[in-house]
Amino acid sequence: MVDNLDVRLAKLARKGDQRAFAELLELYKDKIFHLAYRMLYNRHEAEDVVQETFLRVYKNLDRYDEKQKFSTWVYRIATNLCIDRLRKRKPSYSLDAEMSEQEGTDGYSMLSSQDPSVESEVLLSETQQIIHQAMATLPAKYKSIMILRYIQDLSLQEISDVLDLPVTTIKTRVHRGREFLRKKLEYKL
Repeated sequence: MVDNLDVRLAKLARKGDQRAFAELLELYKDKIFHLAYRMLYNRHEAEDVVQETFLRVYKNLDRYDEKQKFSTWVYRIATNLCIDRLRKRKPSYSLDAEMSEQEGTDGYSMLSSQDPSVESEVLLSETQQIIHQAMATLPAKYKSIMILRYIQDLSLQEISDVLDLPVTTIKTRVHRGREFLRKKLEYKL
């Protein structure tokens, strides 16, 4: 049986067991947050995606197919929510851009220093930061695949299941995503 614990918890949650649903939430909330944060580069939006993902999971538990991995189903919901947000986004300003009213200050100076994600981002090496910045510029259809592949470490088949696309399409998009990144990073690394 696939993902034994997940399936058992999903069955119990489907029958109204709140503790089982809370356990599912606990198992996946951090993974979904990291996925959403890597796709959206916005802590608040990532938190919203986690909430919306689990609202949808709760509402649609009866539609979960126990023959597929629970993680695949949850990732599909979260990834689709992120892609929807990316599509609706208006061009946003860069945190690196100087703000016109205050010379010498940028978006990073407006962030709380207590924010653990900012602290961890500061600890990233310069190379990692350059790569993350390049990933942020990927078009949504490549970004989701590259994040699922290289940050969430999913196999091509798992990504195919999450995004409901053929493995050949996933391979093509991984290749094109890598080419896009290679060209972006060519002169920076």
